[in-house]
Amino acid sequence: MDLQHLIHNFFSPPVPFFFVGLLAVIFKSDLEIPGEVSKFISLYLLMAIGFKGGVELYESGLTTEVVLVIISALLLSIIIPIYSFFILRKRLDVPNSAALAAAFGSVSAVTFITATNILSIAQAEINVLHPLDTSMKAGGHMVAAMALMESPSIIIGVLLYRKFSGQKDGHHLEMKELLREAFLNGSIVVLLGSLLIGLVSHEHGAKIMEPFTGGIFKGMLSFFLLDMGVVAGKRISALKEAGWFLIGFGVLMPLLNAAVGIGISLLIGLDQPNSFMFTVLCASASYIAVPAAMRIAIPDANPGIYVPVALAITFPFNIIAGLPLYYWILERIHGV
Repeated sequence: MDLQHLIHNFFSPPVPFFFVGLLAVIFKSDLEIPGEVSKFISLYLLMAIGFKGGVELYESGLTTEVVLVIISALLLSIIIPIYSFFILRKRLDVPNSAALAAAFGSVSAVTFITATNILSIAQAEINVLHPLDTSMKAGGHMVAAMALMESPSIIIGVLLYRKFSGQKDGHHLEMKELLREAFLNGSIVVLLGSLLIGLVSHEHGAKIMEPFTGGIFKGMLSFFLLDMGVVAGKRISALKEAGWFLIGFGVLMPLLNAAVGIGISLLIGLDQPNSFMFTVLCASASYIAVPAAMRIAIPDANPGIYVPVALAITFPFNIIAGLPLYYWILERIHGV
């Protein structure tokens, strides 16, 4: 697949709806997605991707690859926030460095879900050109890896904050609330719960849920990306305060983390679709779960820094340029 054709496929629906939302804000449209509607669609997407991941995990079974991916994902969710913290400390104070490092050690579920759509588009094209020749379907263990990468980075970010700022007051109470937010927030509960249901019900459950998890999935993703475009557009103004250092960090850090992800996926021996999804997990940054936890655990960190960098810089960069680039590199490596 040549690069021009690849880019054309990446900007097939639902991705262009992100730009509709972004442009609506830039040109001062009154487009607004109600918060409760946005929350519902977010939970729907997590439920659908978790359920399908559980079915796929049942089909693949507990293999050596599954174990290696899970271990690698957990280790990276610990290592990435550590080196991110020390890079950020060159220009930011301890609270903001810790909060932003935690965001980059965690993952963006929407970026992950957009990447699954990219694989489905690639699979449809392969089926036309080379029927039954190549599978572009990632394993369900990638969904499990996504769920497991959410929480450790939050804990590491808080530990870095406590170590380098000397904050000890209210440690037990705050840590209890933090652990609750990190492991029991709604997105993780829905994702892991639907993953387990898919794992238990497998093929029978997949047939029952198909209209819900498959038929309307791309339409719901389109609507959600429209909303994400609106939200990102509203955060763009905050970039003036972020400065060039944070703008550069928001672009270069996903590239660095993607390179780490590609290297590890090759060491593990993952195929192209699983390498792509693993790379996307490494390259994304959380703008939902981590900010919710940081408000509790690091109240003196500025949300005007860690939310816009993840949401208004890294997320659009990955959607516009990162995902096509990671896919293209892995396609060259795997020769698919």
